[in-house]
Amino acid sequence: MKIRLFIAQAAIVVAGVAAVAGSASAEVIIVAPNAPPPVRVESVPPARVGYVWDNGHWRWEHGRYVWNPGHWQVERVGYHWVPGHWVARGGAWRWMPGHWA
Repeated sequence: MKIRLFIAQAAIVVAGVAAVAGSASAEVIIVAPNAPPPVRVESVPPARVGYVWDNGHWRWEHGRYVWNPGHWQVERVGYHWVPGHWVARGGAWRWMPGHWA
């Protein structure tokens, strides 16, 4: 009887940990109803060793687009930076975040 109770409790704990771990890696999907404004032209600073420049982009915030200026990303050796971008899907615009590939 005690063993069954222990196994049941252990199963509940494992299921709870798995649920929390799964939700921690969930991606936030950002969708805007209209196209972003044209990209702003920014002056790119001189190259920095160990960093990659990530161009500025429009972000959707509180029902409107807000400019997010470019910034440096710490370089990941063996990878290249794929910048984020907006994609038209199903009558709306979806933000595809930048990532290392």
